[in-house]
Amino acid sequence: MDAAAFHAFEKQGWEQSTDPYHRYFGPLTAQAGAALLDALDASPAGKALLDLATGPGYLALHAARIGYGPVVGIDFSEAMVALAQQAASADAGGVLFKPGDAEALDEADAAFDTVSMNFGLLHLGQPQRAIAQAHRVLRAPGRFGFTVWAEPRRSIGFGIILRAIDAFADKTVPIPEGPAFFQFSDPAHSMAALRAAGFTHAEVKTVDMTWTLDSGAALFDAFLRGTARTGGLLRAQTPGTLDAIRRCVIGDTAQYASDTGVRIPMAAVIATATKLA
Repeated sequence: MDAAAFHAFEKQGWEQSTDPYHRYFGPLTAQAGAALLDALDASPAGKALLDLATGPGYLALHAARIGYGPVVGIDFSEAMVALAQQAASADAGGVLFKPGDAEALDEADAAFDTVSMNFGLLHLGQPQRAIAQAHRVLRAPGRFGFTVWAEPRRSIGFGIILRAIDAFADKTVPIPEGPAFFQFSDPAHSMAALRAAGFTHAEVKTVDMTWTLDSGAALFDAFLRGTARTGGLLRAQTPGTLDAIRRCVIGDTAQYASDTGVRIPMAAVIATATKLA
């Protein structure tokens, strides 16, 4: 795997996927972010928080609302940072959003009480480096936590799109290889990664959520236009192949139909740990 090539691919993908991500994934990932903050600290008042790969800023803004401060959110996508800054202006949350690379932070050692990362590890070429950076910028006894998607049998939206890709997609299209997408879904892997960076008291749990969308077509569009890695693979397909994948997704989503669209079970894995020294 070429980590630098994957990093550039992801960065470019998020520059063009900002609005669809916000539209489709925003309400879902915000649920996971709130659950992550609950797992990190029951008494957040006055604690400095750094949110890595902040995206549109959902977690960082929520952190400010519940008492964290100061709060800083960074993302390597300038388009995401701009969207977060716009949300901060409307929210009056007092959060500083700025460009930054989770694998190579500019922040000083021991500058924060809490570091969070809501689904960001999935989009890094060197996720272990980001975990080590989180450890460096924490002051003891600081807390770090991240979320990732649970395996496809529990995150049904991923199961649906991945089955369609396996059935119809040309997986030889030239996109950079990245780390295994669901590696951190395994609690043992997440805890080992945290311990390797120097953290202690690692804990992992899974939170069930529901992804509400208008239709199966919206689920397909969410992955096509609102993601970097999966979307990049989809966007590289021929029109005929893409249509076959779309029809498969719509068919498989029908069983989750409700009076208000489709309600798809999803699950987030939440991992937290402490820096004691």
